[in-house]
Amino acid sequence: MERILPREFYSRKTTVVAKALLGKTIVRRIGGIRIEGKIVETEAYGGKEDPASHAYRGITERNKVMFEEPGHVYVYFTYGNHWCLNFVAHELSKPGAVLVRAIEPTVGVEYMKKFRNISKLEDLCNGPGKLTKALKIDKKLNGLDITKEGKLYVIDKEEKNFEIVASQRIGIKRGKNKLWRFFIKDNSFVSRSFSIKK
Repeated sequence: MERILPREFYSRKTTVVAKALLGKTIVRRIGGIRIEGKIVETEAYGGKEDPASHAYRGITERNKVMFEEPGHVYVYFTYGNHWCLNFVAHELSKPGAVLVRAIEPTVGVEYMKKFRNISKLEDLCNGPGKLTKALKIDKKLNGLDITKEGKLYVIDKEEKNFEIVASQRIGIKRGKNKLWRFFIKDNSFVSRSFSIKK
């Protein structure tokens, strides 16, 4: 039986959850189709202490999910052309979410290639907009509970044999001092132009 990550997993400091998600597996169900991918890159976004976060200026209709119970999906549209997948993760009374920046495709790869209309495996999900297209994720999933089996959830396959690298987050103008982007070292599915070799 699959071990779906429980609510307690997400009910911790956002940066802790962002690192802990690395190596975990996203499961996406679309009708009878099952797609999976290992999380290889994430970014943490907090609240009033984080000027790069949607929650920085307080609660709005767009970001209200970030203030709610951990273990839910926060999906938003950005740059006028793609969706971004986030998991609400924070301590009590502190808003926060983890952006999933890249995954390593493992199951249902043929569907991901069809949805993205590309064939190169490493380019399928190596960016937040790419992976949402490959997994057919949009606003309809906003607010979804990922702590139970459904259209989208995360499981633990006990993949822990890797090193985590921390760096500045990508594509932000403020909060650049925070090293809140985390990725699996030397993984070829991390957003390539920003990979760091150490």
